[in-house]
Amino acid sequence: MRGLGLKLALLRIAMMLCVCKATSTLHPLILVPGSGGNQLEARLTTGYKPSGLFCGRFYPISKDKEGWFRLWFDPSVLLAPFTKCFNQRMMLYYDPDLDDYCNAPGVETRVPEFGSTNSLLYLNPNLKRLTAYMAPLVKFLEGIGYVSGETMFGAPYDFRYGLAAEGHPSHVGSKFLQDLKDLIEKASASNGGKPVILLSHSLGGLYVLQLLNRNPPSWRRRFIRHFIALSAPWGGTVQEMLTFASGSSFGVPLVDPLLVRGEQRSSQSNLWLMPSPKLFGPGKALVITPNKAYSAHDIPEFLKDIGYPEGVIPYISRILPMTEALAAPNVGLTCIFGTGVNTPETLLYGKAGFNKQPEAVYGDGDGTVNLESLSALESLWVFEKNQPLKVIRLSGISHTSILEVRAALDAIIAEISSINSKAQTEVSFE
Repeated sequence: MRGLGLKLALLRIAMMLCVCKATSTLHPLILVPGSGGNQLEARLTTGYKPSGLFCGRFYPISKDKEGWFRLWFDPSVLLAPFTKCFNQRMMLYYDPDLDDYCNAPGVETRVPEFGSTNSLLYLNPNLKRLTAYMAPLVKFLEGIGYVSGETMFGAPYDFRYGLAAEGHPSHVGSKFLQDLKDLIEKASASNGGKPVILLSHSLGGLYVLQLLNRNPPSWRRRFIRHFIALSAPWGGTVQEMLTFASGSSFGVPLVDPLLVRGEQRSSQSNLWLMPSPKLFGPGKALVITPNKAYSAHDIPEFLKDIGYPEGVIPYISRILPMTEALAAPNVGLTCIFGTGVNTPETLLYGKAGFNKQPEAVYGDGDGTVNLESLSALESLWVFEKNQPLKVIRLSGISHTSILEVRAALDAIIAEISSINSKAQTEVSFE
């Protein structure tokens, strides 16, 4: 009898859980990270030719049974001999015959755990304190009832790749958009048909906007409840010109920026993040050298002068038309970003040239993205009557701290809660 009573009690609990899940007021949520915001794995094939003694196929020693290892983030990248290996393995190549990008010869890559938030939490789970990315945000989301794999999902991607203007192939980036679309539809279906809230950070916002604009209005109305973009660089960033010219260690003291400049230049998504002529006018000098000044309208010439002429054709044909067409998707959109943080506005190079880090004149922004870019949609869509747009500015919040500082997390959670609450109110009135 006790066994029967226990079974009945467990059955009642299970039924209550099912009812609670079915009547959840939460819209499913999908997290889309920024550049470098998820783990990336690689495997070396017989076609791989090491660039140095330390870069053979034996490195790194830790691999799974099929030869896959963590490419991003691995702490050995901080050591100069292995930084060169990282540079070689992260490199992309533009094939002008195919008009598309591909990995370095002999290097295969994959993104682990698509659909899960796991690879977004920490860039290296063995170094949680040093490589936390979306872990604080996910913890706050769990605090309002979201459950990973049920109402909350992750959409990691190979952030080296990007997208291209209509008529140009972009195999890897386009596949990610299709995977993201499928994930949205599955998340909706598994949550009673509720439309999805998309929450992006940085570069992820550009991907999401492209996804929305590349699908018909009927699909957007059915599957998208709201789009929240954190620190989105709608019009690129001046910081990207520094990355192309001199390389960037992103503040890591042991890394020589010149050792990673090659792979940073080769990144398709980095080219996508160049400052847009649409937002940074021709009279605004962004890079100044003893002999020349460059505005956002001079980027093709800039690429030639820094020694990267192979970037000119893909920039002009694939990137420029796309950045000039920031169409409104007519989906509810909230932009949340930091302000009041010193952000490179003009880069000053001396006689030593582009192999030396420049001096910077600073302006407003979030420390990485300029305010002109963060707030771009306010001016670009001012006459778009069918485009709901809300902007939340967070003073003193940087590009990355928006994912970890309590004040920023509170603002994000409040916005998500408000969207869910409004949706519930609308259902109640129907």
